[in-house]
Amino acid sequence: MPNKGGSVSKSMPKKEAEVYRKKLVARRNEIVIKLSGFRNDSRDVETDIAQDVADKAESSYTKEFLLSLSDAERDQLFQIDAALKRIEARDFGTCQMCQKEIGKKRLNALPWTPLCIECQEKAESETA
Repeated sequence: MPNKGGSVSKSMPKKEAEVYRKKLVARRNEIVIKLSGFRNDSRDVETDIAQDVADKAESSYTKEFLLSLSDAERDQLFQIDAALKRIEARDFGTCQMCQKEIGKKRLNALPWTPLCIECQEKAESETA
């Protein structure tokens, strides 16, 4: 439930939520910088003149690798943006499936996570 005056989970102190918000913003900035570098590297790979079939294969592999990395980074960006919205909505630190508090160790390791460890394991086992 959004709170017009604040941006903190009901169960999480304002200062603690601010620490996570700063971590998320810092990680988001790292990804944006990295993605712009990947985009430039991908363009460089495209414009390099391949000398032979082996060079073309390596160039194609390198481009594909760079693009796959950027997909993973893009996914993480979406997760970070969602976590920042949860901070604003005062839902940060609450599992989006079971509504229980996400453990501090998990939040420190993956501040963008929407799920507690138990629900994450359930979700992964259902998709496996």
